[in-house]
Amino acid sequence: MSLLDHPDVKAFILHWGEMGTQWGVNRSVAQIHALLYLSDRPLPADEIVDALGIARSNVSTGVRELQSYGIVRRVHVEGDRRDHFVAETDLWEMLMRIAAERKRREIDPTIALLGELSERLRDDARAPAHVRERVTRMHEFISTLGGWYEQVRVLPKSTLVTLMKLGGKVARFVSPRAKE
Repeated sequence: MSLLDHPDVKAFILHWGEMGTQWGVNRSVAQIHALLYLSDRPLPADEIVDALGIARSNVSTGVRELQSYGIVRRVHVEGDRRDHFVAETDLWEMLMRIAAERKRREIDPTIALLGELSERLRDDARAPAHVRERVTRMHEFISTLGGWYEQVRVLPKSTLVTLMKLGGKVARFVSPRAKE
């Protein structure tokens, strides 16, 4: 029995593809990730093509993108000359790698641009005061968010799990007036 013969496996892969599009990830890329994540063995590209019914070029492109995030890696299988691929299965590790790459691709350039704009606007008397103030506030906010991420990403997984489970209860440690 093939992995994809199970209807819930198909449902997971289809949903992961849909969810990926909501996050700005190509549907095929997300489906490749879902298939590799659920697979109990490394898969070669031709098996991914057959399983998902997508073009070989889309599989190659998708696997490269997933490798750039560090959530899929190429492995060699003894006796087989083809490249095989496996997905990271540690969910925390996967989350941290995706967050790091998204920060590098999206947040860091935004912080840099907002910093430049904020500096230029500070000395530009022609710019409306509200524009200067809003760009500066946005730069401070996103920089703070980036700084928070840098501090949190080095915490041990056990601490991250505890923080997540605490949820809003963590506020009572920060603010004595916070209520549950």
